[in-house]
Amino acid sequence: MESGPAIFAGAAFTVFGAGLLVWTAARVSHRAPVAHGVSPATAVAFATVSGAAFLALGVWCFGRI
Repeated sequence: MESGPAIFAGAAFTVFGAGLLVWTAARVSHRAPVAHGVSPATAVAFATVSGAAFLALGVWCFGRI
């Protein structure tokens, strides 16, 4: 993998994953809904797993450099 696309993809995935985790934590700490029309437990679980997956994918992309 060339380093330019790996750096861009790693940065994009890492920023999105970290942002999603921070946003989810902020919504949960304020007892606000994470997603409208979905069970709160399901929304928190899905957002947390998705954020962690994107963060791990970004770290993996950085590891390929």
